[in-house]
Amino acid sequence: MSWLSDFREDVKRYASLNGGSGWKQILTEQGLWASLQYRCDAAIYRSTLPPLIKRPIRLLLIAWHKVVEITTGISLPCTARIGPGLHLPHCGTRVINASAIIGSNCCMSHGVTVGVSGRGMQRGVPVIGDRVYFGVNAVVVGKIFVGDDVVIGANSVVNRDVPRHCTVFGIPATIVSDRGSEDYIDLREPAVTSAASTKSVPCEAS
Repeated sequence: MSWLSDFREDVKRYASLNGGSGWKQILTEQGLWASLQYRCDAAIYRSTLPPLIKRPIRLLLIAWHKVVEITTGISLPCTARIGPGLHLPHCGTRVINASAIIGSNCCMSHGVTVGVSGRGMQRGVPVIGDRVYFGVNAVVVGKIFVGDDVVIGANSVVNRDVPRHCTVFGIPATIVSDRGSEDYIDLREPAVTSAASTKSVPCEAS
């Protein structure tokens, strides 16, 4: 039951950052409500259950998704691939494209969009590495790769590849520092698996 282990990593992440028991986090953190719905829905969507069993469950999960989306503003489609240890601090809109791939231990502030952009062969959605921090209202779009340990500044628009371990900022975002996300992402109990590619690019000024 990988979905359950992934959700446990989500809960551990909140407990590590906020203090208190896992149950307290589940009851009080809206981001975990969205994570739980996503983990369950994604597991059923990818399961090999017979259609007569799978379809009714999916209908219930779709209804649950809408309730979470309306109450929290967070939309995590079951077809997206999101690694364990996801942190969605505070209540507020996050919109993730259905084809997005996001690594482990990422943190998304409110107002973040990970979406589709581009034309023709360049049209697509991002692949996000591990331990990426998304600032408030950050937008990451297009057929691009964002490396591990990246910081995306608040209100930035990222529409091209970002190498690992650097900070980007602006519209369009450019590299402003070779410092990574260590100061933004607390990994006292890190998850070890990733939904994203392990592609690595050295950080260079653009």
